Amino acid sequence: MSADASAKEITKVYRKLARQFHPDQNPGDTAAEDRFKEISAAYDVLGDEAKRKEYDEVRRLGPIAGRPGGGDPGGFAFNVGDMQGGDIGDLLGQMFGGQRGGGRSGSGVGPRRGSDLTAQLNLDFEDAATGLTTTLYLTSDAQCSTCSGSGAKPGTHPTVCGICGGRGVVDENQGMFSFSSPCRNCQGRGSIVEDVCSTCHGSGVERRPREVRARIPAGVSDRQTIRLAGRGTPGRNGGPAGDLLVEIRVEPHERFGRSGRNLTVTVPATFPEVALGGDIDVPTLDGATVKLRLKPGTPSGSRHRVKGKGITTTTKRQGTKSGDLIVTVEVEVPDTLTDEQRSAIERLAEATTVDPRTSS
Repeated sequence: MSADASAKEITKVYRKLARQFHPDQNPGDTAAEDRFKEISAAYDVLGDEAKRKEYDEVRRLGPIAGRPGGGDPGGFAFNVGDMQGGDIGDLLGQMFGGQRGGGRSGSGVGPRRGSDLTAQLNLDFEDAATGLTTTLYLTSDAQCSTCSGSGAKPGTHPTVCGICGGRGVVDENQGMFSFSSPCRNCQGRGSIVEDVCSTCHGSGVERRPREVRARIPAGVSDRQTIRLAGRGTPGRNGGPAGDLLVEIRVEPHERFGRSGRNLTVTVPATFPEVALGGDIDVPTLDGATVKLRLKPGTPSGSRHRVKGKGITTTTKRQGTKSGDLIVTVEVEVPDTLTDEQRSAIERLAEATTVDPRTSS
């Protein structure tokens, strides 16, 4: 929703969020109750035309905006970082195009989620079909191995910032609004590192090689992306780590193909086998063979289904399901013939009375 959202649009968003976080819908959930109060307070401002106009003006000028005669210290508080680019997402959904969740990337105040990482994993066709546990070798930002992410020299600890009291922000009254801006003393971290770690220089993060164990489920397909939660770069200021996005590359198989959970294979057959019918051996991905019975007069290029011999997958939504093996039978024409074979085919030709090019 844009910054010039109408009163009707604002009310619609407010009612949706109010129903979601109402105490009656979340009994005993103090976080939801606090959220409901924030939403109600924000709507009290944005739903009133006069207050909305004043808010828009103060928001345009930012925390330097003044108002003669001071203001009401009991006014509603907005975080300046949340308003950059028209973002008050943590107050009333995404009313001004803000991004909820994942920390406040604009101001750098408070916990910040780590960045997502991407990696590519090449798999054999069989491994993609059956799944495996493997190790990914990455070079990326990781928690500092010397200070365990504190940023402080081993044996020392960060101290709480004396300016913001560990909040990472300082408040500034602007009329009926109270703005919060990043604390300049601690750069929004809420703490001061006096003796910095020599490895990460106080950042709590170092770039180094690391190993990530990953379970790849059965049935992954080429170019599918697997998300490994919390295996990305570490968060800042106590925020959660990002995710590791693993893009799968599956090598083609020399014999088998794939269509969803189904495997496909082409099997050659002799003319007598398709003309007279009979059993033929069909390979499976695990190396064993299964019998496929052909009816007399089976046409070349016909497709046959072997139940349960495809790829087996297990998901929370669908449970365990197995695909099938789709077999295409093709008549193999020999390049060379023995005298006996030639004689037999000539006798067959003499006995053939139907011209397939004229019959219908």
